[in-house]
Amino acid sequence: MLQRRALVAAAAGMALPSLARAQQQAAPIRFIIPWPPGQAADLAGRVVARFLQEKLNQPVVPENRPGAGGMIGTDFVAKGAPDGTTLLVASSGPVTISPLLQRTPYDAERDFAPVCNFGAAPFVLVTGPNFPASTLAEFITTVRANPDRYSYSSSGTGATAHLISLMFHARAGLKSLHVPFQGSAPGLTAVAGGSVDYSIETWAASAGLVQQGRLRALGISFAEGSSLAPDIPPLARGDGLAGFDIGAWIGLLAPAATPLPLREKLANDVAAILATPEAKERCAAVGLDARPHRLEDFARFLQTQRGAFQAVIQANSIRLD
Repeated sequence: MLQRRALVAAAAGMALPSLARAQQQAAPIRFIIPWPPGQAADLAGRVVARFLQEKLNQPVVPENRPGAGGMIGTDFVAKGAPDGTTLLVASSGPVTISPLLQRTPYDAERDFAPVCNFGAAPFVLVTGPNFPASTLAEFITTVRANPDRYSYSSSGTGATAHLISLMFHARAGLKSLHVPFQGSAPGLTAVAGGSVDYSIETWAASAGLVQQGRLRALGISFAEGSSLAPDIPPLARGDGLAGFDIGAWIGLLAPAATPLPLREKLANDVAAILATPEAKERCAAVGLDARPHRLEDFARFLQTQRGAFQAVIQANSIRLD
């Protein structure tokens, strides 16, 4: 019995270094979310974090660091350790658009390395039920023939919705009055109530009012349409809008010096997760079309997005500072 106890103790002692190494290897991965709970990036980040934790069998911890339009949390990761344990749940606003509109404490192109895009959120052109057009073609004809007669809402000057609206107007040859609101909900409510004529907002924000019949959806911003709303035709089918393809993206970025093998493994793991029906369904529930891009493909996607928004910002001389 004494000999057996000695062998058990020895085996336990030998296991301690292995256990310590395993615990070190399973250091938590932090998903820094630069937005408050409940925002789209927060919801999507938590979906991916949960599945990634199950896949890696190690903690993946969502951590909200909101403020300054997403810039506080984004800057935190920009200055973080490049060891793969601190990642940014990044999105269009603080990474693509804010650096084009104002000074930011980080350089979005220099301070981050791409990991994987989760997907993109489509925008939809919506009108009130009494607007004198029931199709995209009729809408373009009506608004084009009446410059400055109609108004459109957005969630604020320089917001993604505002910039996408300006892209749409430029391509379609439309001229309307911009009415900015503090957020998507009040602007869409104004459209539903008839005090504003139309809006181009995220499907996530618009879906409820469309399904209730309070808004009429005429077109969606992805060139091939979206599985989130398969009955809504692409805006790209409108006159002058061939190839129109834009949306708000959400994905993972790492501090710039994070080694490629770490980023590559994370990217492959996230892409595998997003290919599963359950993950796609969870992403769809928060208004995100799962369309992962990995590493260099993600980097090229970001460059394309930056170029598109930079062009519309410069054409309309938009600045926030």
